[in-house]
Amino acid sequence: MIIKSFLKWSETASTSERCRATKALTQAYAEGHMDPSERNAAEAALSFLLEDPSPKVRLALAEGLAAVEHAPRSIVVALAGDQLEVAGRIIALSPVLGDSDLIEIVASGRSTLQQFVAFRSQVSVSVAAALAEVGTARAVADMLDNPHISVARISVRRIAERFGDDAEIRSRLFDRADLPCDVRQQLVERLGAALAGSNFIRSAIGGSRGRKVTEEACMSATLRLAESVVQDEIPALVEHLRMSGRLTPAFLMHTLCAGNVDFFAAAVVSLSGISDSRVRGILIDGREAAMRALYRSVGLDRELAPVFVTATLLWRAASRRPGGMDTGRVSSELMNRHADDAQRQPAVADLLRLVESLHLIWHRQASRDYAHALAAEAA
Repeated sequence: MIIKSFLKWSETASTSERCRATKALTQAYAEGHMDPSERNAAEAALSFLLEDPSPKVRLALAEGLAAVEHAPRSIVVALAGDQLEVAGRIIALSPVLGDSDLIEIVASGRSTLQQFVAFRSQVSVSVAAALAEVGTARAVADMLDNPHISVARISVRRIAERFGDDAEIRSRLFDRADLPCDVRQQLVERLGAALAGSNFIRSAIGGSRGRKVTEEACMSATLRLAESVVQDEIPALVEHLRMSGRLTPAFLMHTLCAGNVDFFAAAVVSLSGISDSRVRGILIDGREAAMRALYRSVGLDRELAPVFVTATLLWRAASRRPGGMDTGRVSSELMNRHADDAQRQPAVADLLRLVESLHLIWHRQASRDYAHALAAEAA
């Protein structure tokens, strides 16, 4: 009888009165102190309010039911499809909406609704994947800002593919500890391209100089990635560098001279197709003939293979010294031993020149890192 009276009264009540009544009804329903007949009647009244012509009444309905776990699904879904201010409360808060509901909302392509999904305190990996695949830049940025959302690595890769040129999203991705190393390197390349093409860089230091500076910065970042990448991610980074043309003889030589044998071995495995155990065995104690054959199998020119053999022998000797490896010493000795070859063979000269250039880039970055560390200790 109370519900019947409520429905009759609502036909003539003002909007503000209907809003107050809606708040009272949803509060009573949320508390759950109703017997089955009362609950059925209350749900009928809630369904009636769903058709109210005033968005203020429907907003009061959404506010009252947004966090209610036992709210009627039919009403919640209807409110999620209402106008923006009504739907937003439900989409962002309602525990009644399941993954299929949220994915459908994301698939609608409406940026603001997608953002409401990204604001939720709990979002499944599948919903996050949907946002990564079809979400707008604003929605994806909000998802990356949400500490409660777990984004699968494959979704992180997809975000990088879609929005790697978006400065804000790129920055958010760089801040993620779970960003795959090969994706990080890809973003470094896109950042470098963006800097080289910016009007500010061109006007400040000139187009050609700007390209050289950004190229050097990208190479420095790539060298550091190759040194810091965890073991499990080395194959992915190697493959990415190979596909992007970064896995050059000079780059490989630098990793070997720097003592980064794990990365170097993974690169040789990828390029040669020889098993990891066989490659490592040759690098550690293989004879010169075996090393020369190994380096020929990765596609090195006949002139360059002996230089890699020398570098391998120098690495072996340096790694056994009590004080550890001195990268500068290894690189310098390599260039001294093949100075005559460089005079006769342009390919060797180019390789050694690039190796020296990479070493200087690496050394400058190492010096900056050391200076920053000292400054941090002194602070």
